[in-house]
Amino acid sequence: MSTVIRDADLVQSVADALQFISYYHPRDFVQAVAEAWRQEQSPSAKDALAQILTNSRLSAEGHRPICQDTGAVVAFLKVGMGVRFDSNRSLQEMIDEGVHRAYTDPDNPLRASMVDPPIGQRRNTGDNTPAIVYTELVPGDRLEIALAAKGGGSENKARFTILNPSDDLVDWVVRTVPGMGAGWCPPGILGIGIGGTPEKALLMAKESLLAPIDIQELKARGPRNPIEELRLEILERVNELGIGAQGLGGLTTVLDVKIKTYATHAASLPVGMIPNCAATRHIEFELDGSGPAEFVPPSLEDWPDIHWAPGADARRVDLDHLTREEVMSWKAGQRLLLSGRLLTGRDAAHRRIQELLESGQGLPQGVDFTNRLIYYVGPVDPVDGEAVGPAGPTTATRMDKFTELMLSQTGLLGMIGKAERGPEAVESIKRHKAAYLIAVGGAAYLVSQAVKKARVVAFEDLGMEAIYEFEVQDMPVTVAVDSTGTSVHQQGPAEWRVRIAEIKRRSAN
Repeated sequence: MSTVIRDADLVQSVADALQFISYYHPRDFVQAVAEAWRQEQSPSAKDALAQILTNSRLSAEGHRPICQDTGAVVAFLKVGMGVRFDSNRSLQEMIDEGVHRAYTDPDNPLRASMVDPPIGQRRNTGDNTPAIVYTELVPGDRLEIALAAKGGGSENKARFTILNPSDDLVDWVVRTVPGMGAGWCPPGILGIGIGGTPEKALLMAKESLLAPIDIQELKARGPRNPIEELRLEILERVNELGIGAQGLGGLTTVLDVKIKTYATHAASLPVGMIPNCAATRHIEFELDGSGPAEFVPPSLEDWPDIHWAPGADARRVDLDHLTREEVMSWKAGQRLLLSGRLLTGRDAAHRRIQELLESGQGLPQGVDFTNRLIYYVGPVDPVDGEAVGPAGPTTATRMDKFTELMLSQTGLLGMIGKAERGPEAVESIKRHKAAYLIAVGGAAYLVSQAVKKARVVAFEDLGMEAIYEFEVQDMPVTVAVDSTGTSVHQQGPAEWRVRIAEIKRRSAN
């Protein structure tokens, strides 16, 4: 007899699973980050890891998203050949209905990030559909489902190459990772696919990220095959780069390295690499025809007893009376606590601002950047009296092309985002005696606790990309680029590469 999977059971399972992973990190990931925190010697990286862990616990307790970027949904389906579906819809349509229900849940609405068409108008679909669905027919009478919610910051750092068969794969990885910057919110996991054809290599890289973190067990017992040897070598070599949490410099850049392989052409060595970020979200379950899947909440005892608090050395800043002189007094690496009003804006808002300024129309009524900061963020909708939902930073490098415009024509004093800035943006910041600050990517719910009021002031039609005014209290940030052009994303990793080499030298002796 065949197993019958009801439409309603599949839809409900997908919806419940996506809600579940929006606020529960996998237990193995929490434990790996906690171990990285315990070992970390860099104060900046240790502070970032504490924020990530505190955010993870708060999200688990409050059933609110770990990250404001609640991801594009990727579904891997293994359909047993003894399975049939009681539905008039396609698998894509059933999965999409589950995504729709999850992302529009009034108790925990998730941010809709999918746009269609991908070029041109790029209109938000409103419910995060469609999902990216991969289907494989396998023996058996079960439906196995693996779901991941992949944020844009980590997806944008996917890399692909075709090496010569005689090339050194590890060298390619070590050369490539620094160029990925910190926009993927390290520490995370590197997924690597080797072999097949170009699209197969990238698909394997993504699928490999579904495997549990087990690198510490592998270290303890030793490698049993060449792939396990490769995992350990890549882990060690990448961590020796000193990139560290959030790119601030430190001991741990990757928590694990996952590798999947496939036979390939004798003349080829395709390699795909995709990172998982500090908002790692995935889950696996199966349906056997008996009803929807059930997801058991983890125990809060699984989280380490780590509770972030601002350090005594953090400098408080009154945003409502900010001056260029004060901005010029900030130093790269300094920790600040921001209170007062700031404006938000990201890709679409910056494009609108550019069009308005170039046309001579000026900024919309109510939008004045004079002596203010802009926060690169696309928040989640609020619930239950929240001023705003999870509101962590987006990758600032996407706004580099607008930096000179904003600093030269609007009176803006600085920007808040995540990850490094490119050379042209850094030069513009230096030229205008401005500053770039970073909030911790992967700590969106924690950051949102600092937002006391929020209102849309322009471009409401852009949804989460509208310009908001936030009123914040003690919002934690770090000066990443100061008014002299000094960058922590250059200084930190360079310093820790030297320190790690010295630690390794002493250990060898």
